[in-house]
Amino acid sequence: MTHTLPIRVYYEDTDMAGIVYYANYLRYIERARSDWVREIGIDQLEMKADGVVFAVRRVEADYIAPAVFDDLLEVRTWTTSIGPARMEMSQEVWRADTLLLRAVVTIVCINANGKPCRLPAKLRSMSL
Repeated sequence: MTHTLPIRVYYEDTDMAGIVYYANYLRYIERARSDWVREIGIDQLEMKADGVVFAVRRVEADYIAPAVFDDLLEVRTWTTSIGPARMEMSQEVWRADTLLLRAVVTIVCINANGKPCRLPAKLRSMSL
């Protein structure tokens, strides 16, 4: 299942060259993952109340083409592997039919002490 999230590029997202500042792509893909988690029925506030939060363990990003002010982008997110304590997701940012960014993100859960813990059962039981 691929999740999609539309994002408009605002002036504040751009650098002095007028293109999207590279770190903002990480914000875009984070928003898409948060939206995906909400869509599949996981309440992150409830998780936090139980002392568990998601954390990014690793990001590998390839910047392929620039986005500019007022572009309408689409972030596509899908899960490539799920284990007891980690999940790997692929994400791409597109402008129409042009691929701008490709990323692989490893997500883990940590408890209130910052120690690793199991992913929510709902995630562990998902089929890819």
